[in-house]
Amino acid sequence: MTETNGARMTEMTEVATTYRHDLDSPIGPLVLLADSDGALTGLLYPGHRTIALAEGAVADPAPFRDVQTQLEEYFAGVRTTFDVRLAPVGTSFQRAAWEQLLLIPFGETRTYGQIADALGQPGAARAVGLANNRNPISIIVPCHRVIGAGGNLTGYGGGIDAKKFLLDLESRGSTLF
Repeated sequence: MTETNGARMTEMTEVATTYRHDLDSPIGPLVLLADSDGALTGLLYPGHRTIALAEGAVADPAPFRDVQTQLEEYFAGVRTTFDVRLAPVGTSFQRAAWEQLLLIPFGETRTYGQIADALGQPGAARAVGLANNRNPISIIVPCHRVIGAGGNLTGYGGGIDAKKFLLDLESRGSTLF
């Protein structure tokens, strides 16, 4: 298990049931997914490329009370870190890249190249971008904090407007972009 900034990634085991809860947010509807142990496996935007993870999930808000409260606090500007058990499904490289995202402090950004460097693979900026694209736990695993080498906003599962909103929220009123 890896722990950074309070969020904890656990190893994924065979899961019998996936739970789902749809949540309204200031950036639009979100889909929360959890495994039968209550670990968060998804925080997705409708249309996100990993939304298929939600197929067949059982609607039940109970496993999400804590994460819902934390997300509400985040959007209200009073929470800067999350304390949620995470169990994202991905390759070992993807998981390593996502763990690097958890190290980016609230209100700061990193480039794909900086993440690749932190992984000890300085030529892997594109691979980091692909891993970000497959991040199943948006916001909490903050792929929105990763920007292009020139400081420009790049693709985001929730759309560039959502990415801009999140970065501006985290900058506490001083517009980053």
